[in-house]
Amino acid sequence: MILVDTSCWVHALRRAGNPVIRARVKALMESGEAAWCPPIRLELWNGVGGEGDRRNLRLLEDVLTELPITAEVWQQAFNLADRCRRAGKTVPMQDVLISACARYHHVSIEHDDAHFSWLMAL
Repeated sequence: MILVDTSCWVHALRRAGNPVIRARVKALMESGEAAWCPPIRLELWNGVGGEGDRRNLRLLEDVLTELPITAEVWQQAFNLADRCRRAGKTVPMQDVLISACARYHHVSIEHDDAHFSWLMAL
């Protein structure tokens, strides 16, 4: 299972998206390895531009595994945010939560966002 971040879904869901990223997401979908979590779903729903986008997200909701945000994931997120602060890094809250979710569920993150490389190395 691999948690596919919004930064990759945006490319995958757009015709003009980066073809390399589109291909990686397509391969994860075809192998059944692609997953998401509630913050990623929310980010995608927040960017819906029209009925085609809504249709695509509903299809994803039907086929993707959703990794839950549990109390334990929240605690990991709090700890990770504290470590970011101590390291002098300001990271978007949703990236901290998504990283904590991946850590808790022992999955990697498919992303196109430098924050995740740094967060997952902490």
